[in-house]
Amino acid sequence: MGEAVLLDQTQLVELGEALGARLAPGEVIWLEGELGAGKTTLAQAIVRGLGVAETVTSPTYDLVHRYPAPDGSVYHVDCYRLRSPAEAAALDWEGLTSGRALLVEWPDRGGAWVARPSRRIELAHVEDPSRRRVRVEEAAG
Repeated sequence: MGEAVLLDQTQLVELGEALGARLAPGEVIWLEGELGAGKTTLAQAIVRGLGVAETVTSPTYDLVHRYPAPDGSVYHVDCYRLRSPAEAAALDWEGLTSGRALLVEWPDRGGAWVARPSRRIELAHVEDPSRRRVRVEEAAG
């Protein structure tokens, strides 16, 4: 992964909004990290950066949320509640990747069913509870 940086919540939101504004159509973003590390906060900011005006919430219980953006649908998937990767097979990954962007929290829980990322973002707690360590990796090729 790329070099890690320490960000407070304001900086994390700014990063997400800037990233969303420059995502290429069809990008798949994996959001990885511990519970409470800021994955949903970052996803909300990315979706706002893509031009979505409505409130973005965690899809933990629904698994998938769809948001209409000016240039296509943005899908936000949270695999946290999957009991096994086989449950991810029931999701329409082809349809989810046909939109403007796909954000996936807890992608490891979906196993090989989860769409391959164009970027991976890892968030982690650090000693200072007001900051998070953030590392962004762009896919090669």
